[in-house]
Amino acid sequence: MVTIEQLERDGWPDPGPDASFLVTRCAALRRKPLADFTIEDLRIMLGQEIGVSALLPLAVQVVLRDPLAEGDYFPGDLLTNVLRLPDTAWSHLQAERKLLAAALAELVTKAPFADPDLRPRDPDRLLRDAIVRFVGR
Repeated sequence: MVTIEQLERDGWPDPGPDASFLVTRCAALRRKPLADFTIEDLRIMLGQEIGVSALLPLAVQVVLRDPLAEGDYFPGDLLTNVLRLPDTAWSHLQAERKLLAAALAELVTKAPFADPDLRPRDPDRLLRDAIVRFVGR
């Protein structure tokens, strides 16, 4: 089973006992087989922009099946981190990006995302706005 460390041919040292939870978790996830990644694992690593070339295609497949796939925080937390990635993350995934943009364009026309009465700081509104920006790029 392939891991990010194997794909990148870069082994990270153990973070040590004083490392934060996030640093420890990311180091462990670099050694976890990609086939065993959960939505939360994808959310964490893409949020930290670690292993993006290996994990973004997996995340796209999850989000295409369920745009509001949820890790540990809120519906759509994985999509939120996917949408925050820089355009360079998509350089070798143009077909996947177009497929995702088309699916997301349809999503923003449906409730609750189409609701014009959403408050500006409402999580659904924030995600809707991120989707609109992504589709428009």
